[in-house]
Amino acid sequence: MTARPNIDMSLKHWTPICPLDDIVPDSGVCALAGGRQVAVFRVGAAQVFAIANHDPFSKANVLSRGITGDIKGELVVASPVYKQHFRLATGQCVEDESVSVESFAVRIRNGIVEVEA
Repeated sequence: MTARPNIDMSLKHWTPICPLDDIVPDSGVCALAGGRQVAVFRVGAAQVFAIANHDPFSKANVLSRGITGDIKGELVVASPVYKQHFRLATGQCVEDESVSVESFAVRIRNGIVEVEA
């Protein structure tokens, strides 16, 4: 049995995206974090979420252009192409539970939105 290396998981790499005020409330923006396209959403005054920008149904990088909303108390974004809804907190598709997009940790630090890359 091979010993697993001791990795300090507290060492996270956060990618600064933009000032929170640059994202219009209840909308999204696309950014590069860790070499990947990430859709970053601002909901209300200061709640932020980040999921992969790639829509698995249309195969296009468009989720950041989707419309945010609420389905049964869960915050979602509707893909602008075929209109599937993805949960902002987890990336899970509402209409097809077998499909999801990656979700990312996101925070606001000193007024700047940062995504864990």
